[in-house]
Amino acid sequence: MNVLISNQSELPIYAQIREQIKEQILNGQIKEGTVLPSIRKLAKEIGVSVITTTRAYNDLEEEGYIATMQGKGSVVLSKDNTFLKEQYLMRIEEGMLTAIETAKRIKLDEEELVDLLHRLWKE
Repeated sequence: MNVLISNQSELPIYAQIREQIKEQILNGQIKEGTVLPSIRKLAKEIGVSVITTTRAYNDLEEEGYIATMQGKGSVVLSKDNTFLKEQYLMRIEEGMLTAIETAKRIKLDEEELVDLLHRLWKE
């Protein structure tokens, strides 16, 4: 797990940690079932307070990305998890909206766009 804190970021440090871990989970860098570093260990590694990493982990748990089990640590939840699936669907929708906007800009019709999607899906 790679977390980099930026003093230039508008996001508070806990949110930077949360967002970076979330992104790594969604893009597959951190696999389901992976046990995350302990709150204390992560705090020490990136040079922040335990309170800051606790807040990031608590947010990730509330959002459905991880589960914390007493004595076992925090574990990345399955992608079958309803919340994570919803996050993936939102990403797909964003990508498709971008594709639709681009297609409209170059006057590609709906049928041509759907054909392109089918060809890409089969690859």
